[in-house]
Parts: sequence; C-alpha cells; structure tokens
Amino acid sequence: MAKKLPLDVYKEIYLKVPRLAVELLIKNQNGVLWVKRNIPPGQGLWYIPGGTVLLDESIEDALKRIGREELGVEVEIIGFIKVLDWYKSKDVTGHPISLVHEVRIVNGEIKLDNQSSEYRYFEGLPENSMDAYSDLPLK
Repeated sequence: MAKKLPLDVYKEIYLKVPRLAVELLIKNQNGVLWVKRNIPPGQGLWYIPGGTVLLDESIEDALKRIGREELGVEVEIIGFIKVLDWYKSKDVTGHPISLVHEVRIVNGEIKLDNQSSEYRYFEGLPENSMDAYSDLPLK
C-alpha cells in the first residue's frame, strides 16, 4: 500500500536523488486550470497540480490521488503529454522529474487543500508561474 514519507525522511532522500512526480493538466473551454501555491517552495506562483509518486503506487493511481487530495475531485486520464525536468529550477526543492498527463474532472467540485490559495483557468501561461512550464502545450 502506498504511503507518504515523514517530512524529514522525504527531505533527506530527495535532496540527494531525483524524485518522480506527476502533474495534472486540466483543460476546459476557459483554458487550463492553474492553482496558486500557498507553501514554499514557489509560494505565490501559479502551477498545475501535481506531486510525488509514492512507493507501491502506479502513475495512474498517483494522478487520481493528487486530483482527490489537492483539488477534491475525481479525474479521468486522457493521456500522457510530456516529461518536465525541473533540473536546476529555482522554484522547487531538489530535482523532481514530472510526467505531465492531461486529465479531465469527472466528479466533484474543486475544493483546494492547504497547498493552494486559489485556482483559475488561464488561456496560455499565466504571469508569475513556475519556471519549467514555458513549453507546455496549453492550447
């Protein structure tokens, strides 16, 4: 069963090795869903929801878990978009490597967790967004 690491163990490991993550690209007629980060690193910046893949968790399960935890919704996976390599990014801790997938909300209303202060749909890349998103297919 997939389980989150205690914060001190997480930092000890992921400041030494790359970390596998997933990100949810959610599009509708208003654009792409972005959330404003409420916690460091990257506090105050716009980002697409995402997080670490846990031990014994599939990519699909990680995408669905993050939809539930960060947005309070159930998502359906449409398909893989691209790899984002956050190597040397100033907006993250360590070296995450993200598998970006397009997903759609299939159930629920967006209810953010404590990691985000607000959400909006943008057509294109919002100003004040995290630095690795500049080449995402946003249209």
